[in-house]
Amino acid sequence: MDTQKLLGEVAAQLLSGAIEVVDLSAPLGPNTPLLKLPPELAKDTPKIEIHAISEYDKDGPFWAWNWLKIGEHSGTHFDAPHHWITGKEYADGYTDTIPVKNFVAPANVIDCSKESAADADFLLTADAVKAWEQKHGAIGEGEWVLMRTDWDRRNGSEDSFLNADANGPHSPGPTVDCIEYIISRGAVGWGTQCIGTDAGSAGGMTPPFPAHNMMHKANRYGLASLCNLDKLPPKGAIVITAPLKIVQGTGSPIRALALVPKG
Repeated sequence: MDTQKLLGEVAAQLLSGAIEVVDLSAPLGPNTPLLKLPPELAKDTPKIEIHAISEYDKDGPFWAWNWLKIGEHSGTHFDAPHHWITGKEYADGYTDTIPVKNFVAPANVIDCSKESAADADFLLTADAVKAWEQKHGAIGEGEWVLMRTDWDRRNGSEDSFLNADANGPHSPGPTVDCIEYIISRGAVGWGTQCIGTDAGSAGGMTPPFPAHNMMHKANRYGLASLCNLDKLPPKGAIVITAPLKIVQGTGSPIRALALVPKG
């Protein structure tokens, strides 16, 4: 099919509603849940702040605008390779140097919602991914792999979203062999609905935090705090995940969107 004609048909289907646009992002504001680091590391991402510059008043009679204080890895966000020590050498590993074509890609959505509801520490394995492929089709090169857990339903409460106790955080995520397999399939990145791309127990894995450690070592990307993955099919959605073009940015809050055939 002629590419120009194909794009025209996509545009027409967007306008008609035959292709729906699904919002995959959580609201971003002072109450957005943020990751908490161990006390010995001292520094956490500060709470998001929104400060008015003017709002139709003496400081700006005809306009309203704000200034923000926000961390790169706040809310629904994109992890660039430079975020992790294993990816620090990539010249194209920053938010302003990643090839823009990588921000638009097909999505494979693996539904782990029942398992995660039964066990907050649920781990997705390589064998489970392979079983999913047998049912839905192979993960293709340059595609996203997204783990659906419905964890976004906890997003209204930081305590519930982080789900931590004296033994640490409890949230679902991937095993080491899961990430190894996804990389071997040529995926562009890995995404979850939790506060970060790794499981709450990932600090005790070998290597620790495999979604960060191994994905970024392979010059791949991460998506965290995604929402509404229950509205996406296992295959067939296109996700748009463009970060802000922050100079030498290690990540960025994003308005992640998915294009999905209606119904």
